[in-house]
Amino acid sequence: MPIPIASLDTPAALVDIPRMHRNIQRMQQRMNSLGVRLRPHVKTSKCLPVIQAQIAAGASGVTVSTLKEAEHCFKQGIRDVLYAVAIAPGKLRQALELRRSGCALGIITDSVQGAEAIVAFAREHDERFAVWIEVDCDGHRSGLAAEGTVLIDVARILSVGGQQLQGVMTHAGSSYELDNPEALQALAEQERARCVLAAERIREAGISCPQVSIGSTPTALSALSLDGVTEVRAGVYVFFDLVMHNIGVCVAEELALSVLTTVIGHQQEKGWIITDAGWMAMSRDRGTQRQRHDFGYGQACSETGEWIEGARVTGANQEHGIIALGDASVADLAVRFPIGSRLRILPNHACATGAQFPDYHALDADGVVHTWSRLHGW
Repeated sequence: MPIPIASLDTPAALVDIPRMHRNIQRMQQRMNSLGVRLRPHVKTSKCLPVIQAQIAAGASGVTVSTLKEAEHCFKQGIRDVLYAVAIAPGKLRQALELRRSGCALGIITDSVQGAEAIVAFAREHDERFAVWIEVDCDGHRSGLAAEGTVLIDVARILSVGGQQLQGVMTHAGSSYELDNPEALQALAEQERARCVLAAERIREAGISCPQVSIGSTPTALSALSLDGVTEVRAGVYVFFDLVMHNIGVCVAEELALSVLTTVIGHQQEKGWIITDAGWMAMSRDRGTQRQRHDFGYGQACSETGEWIEGARVTGANQEHGIIALGDASVADLAVRFPIGSRLRILPNHACATGAQFPDYHALDADGVVHTWSRLHGW
C-alpha cells in the first residue's frame, strides 16, 4: 500500500522510479541499436518489480548470481535463466531440480574438473545440462584463455559427455578501473573480440557453440560494435551508483538508489553531521577509494535529492554515519541540518547497499512511496 515518505523510518533504501525507468530504457535502446539481446543481471536489484520493468522494456531472460535468484525468477514465470557463477558440484542437484521443474537454466564452468563433474552428475541422473564456458577477457577474475588448449578440452568434455554447450560468456570486470571513453571503448572491443575468438575456436574444433555472451555496464554503454555477440549481460545500470559516475557512464541525475537517513547529532568544531546510516545501511564497500574522486561511504544530498557539494560520508560505524562538509569552520550546522532533519546518501555500489535492506521504498513521479520486497540469501 502506498505510504508518504515522511512516515518512513530511517535508514531506508529509496528507489527513484522515473530515473530507474529511464536507465532501463537507455540500456535497452542501446542494445537494440547494436543488434543484440539484453539479458539483465538481476543481482543488482534482486527485486521482482525491477526485473519485470526490465523485461517489459524488451529484455530477454535474466542473469542471476545465486540459485535462489533463479528459483525466485522461475516461480514468477521467467524460464530463461543463466546462473553466471561457475557451478560448485554440490549445487548440481539444485540445478537439476530447477531444470526438471521446467526452468531453462544455464550453468557455467571454466575448468576441466568442473566440466567432468557436470558430465558425471548428468550421466548419473540422465540429464542434459545447458552449459556455458566462461572466458577470461581481461585477467580480472575467472575464465579460460580464448587462445588456450584448455578451452577446447572443456568444450570437448561437455560435448562428448552429452551436454548441450550453449556458448561462451565473459565479463570485463576491469572496466571498473577506467574513467575515460577511449579506454572504455578499447576494453569493450577487447571483451567482444576475446569472447568471439573463443567461440570461433570451439566451432573450428567441430563443436557447436551458438551463443556469445558478454557483459558489464561500462562496456555495454561504450561498445561501438558487437559483431559476433548474441547477448549482453549488464546489471548495475538499472540504478547506477557513484562508481559508475566516476567511470563516466552516468551523471548524478541518473543515480536511482539512495539511502534516506536522519540527522541525529553534530560535531560543530569538526564540521561533522552525525546520521543514523552507518555501514549497516551503506555497506562496507569503498569502491570509489581508488578512483579519481573518493566519496567515502557515499555522497550526501538533500531530502529531496539535490547534491550537496563537498558533503561526503567520510566515516561509518555500525549505526552512525559521519558526513563531513569539507570545511570544519562551516557555520551553524545545527541550523542548516537540525536534528531530526533528513538527507539522502548516494551509494558507492548499488548492489552492496541494496543488499543491506529487506525492502526498497520506491518513489513514483508523484512522490508516493511503494514498498518492493528484495530477495536475500543463496
